Amino acid sequence: MKKFLYIALLLCFSLSFSQTQTDIYDIVENVSAKRIQNDIQTLVDFGTRNTFSDTISETRGIGAARRWIKKEFELISKACNNCIDVFYQKDFVTKKGNNRVPHDAWVVNVVAVQKGTKYPNRYVIMSGDIDSRASDTMDFTTDAPGANDNASGMAGTIEAARVLSKYKFENSIVYVGLSGEEQGLFGGAGLAKYAKDNAWDIIGVLNNDMIGNITGVDGVIDNRTFRIFSEPVPANETDRQRKLRRFYGGEVDGISRQLARYIHKTTKTYMPEMNPMMVYRLDRFGRGGHHRPFNDLGFPGIRIMEAHENYTQQHQDIREENGIEYGDVIAHVNFGYAKKLTAVNAINLASLAWAPPTPKEVAIGGVVEASAKFKWDKVDGATGYKIYWRDTTSPTWDHSRYVGNVTEFTLDGIVIDNYFFGIAAIGENGFESPVVFPNKVMR
Repeated sequence: MKKFLYIALLLCFSLSFSQTQTDIYDIVENVSAKRIQNDIQTLVDFGTRNTFSDTISETRGIGAARRWIKKEFELISKACNNCIDVFYQKDFVTKKGNNRVPHDAWVVNVVAVQKGTKYPNRYVIMSGDIDSRASDTMDFTTDAPGANDNASGMAGTIEAARVLSKYKFENSIVYVGLSGEEQGLFGGAGLAKYAKDNAWDIIGVLNNDMIGNITGVDGVIDNRTFRIFSEPVPANETDRQRKLRRFYGGEVDGISRQLARYIHKTTKTYMPEMNPMMVYRLDRFGRGGHHRPFNDLGFPGIRIMEAHENYTQQHQDIREENGIEYGDVIAHVNFGYAKKLTAVNAINLASLAWAPPTPKEVAIGGVVEASAKFKWDKVDGATGYKIYWRDTTSPTWDHSRYVGNVTEFTLDGIVIDNYFFGIAAIGENGFESPVVFPNKVMR
């Protein structure tokens, strides 16, 4: 009898999951390369979007750009019966003590919040950068079109809002244009502090910075591969957590790394033509992005970007030298590729926003036994759980077992010493939370 109940449970789970698959495939199809192209062109046409450029003009500078972005989010909200709350979040930065700040100014972010129906205070965030720069980051008057860096990420964020605003989600989604990235990640730092001050429960931050170039300076042309940068463990972990890792593992199993694995898995499931490439570092060598301020405060966050950069088109005045054309102009942007990476974001935003919360505590045991034992907290909204495990040298969760709506389980025949493990909560609709690495040991 128990066997038949288990089979029936799996069948119901499979039927529910089939319906959710249809929604995800529709989201992929509904992302428009043409709309992304139009939005990138609009942003480029503001001439420069340097954080310290003109704020009065209606046609040039950062002020005109952020007002246009806010208006676009408001139009999207109007089309979905005001389902999105749009506002400015800003912080004042001063020249004193900041060697990349030419004058005092407000750093203004444009925030659009699509509130969740069940967990309105749980947020998954997609960000793009509003600002651009010329060769000299202090030069706020020279043209700096920033077509790929980062009109592509900003346009992708707006397009994701257009597509996902047609749906309702249990968790909240935030679409945001961040400013001040080129001068010191000011916008991300401001919004991260705002989130902490307002007690936001952040599921994850998907920072998009350069998602439109397919021709690398290394000579490689690739319109399928993209990178996911993630730090191994939270920057604000405690000494106790660090010491426990020496005995129980988890050196590459922090919350941001689990978010990266989630994105990898979702992409390979629904967009198998894409090649997500997980990079085991916070960001590119010696460089930074707007997910980092969130990581600094202990929030999970990753960077999504193209696999092959072209440095002649980044942070460069528009010019030609020795037969090489410099400058981040729109001619170098591949809109089909930007559409693909926007779709990657959209399906992961949707999957996370439709999923239940993660278990808060996951305990593991099984020392000197031929079995691995687990206990975890019951999650509100979860109708089942899945145990994941992998070889200790594997970057991805390669094995899993659905165990039903229970809060403890024993994997017989699995030697705990040889694998890493985690638990994910699953909702009635089939969507899963990110995996939680065990944070407690059973004696």
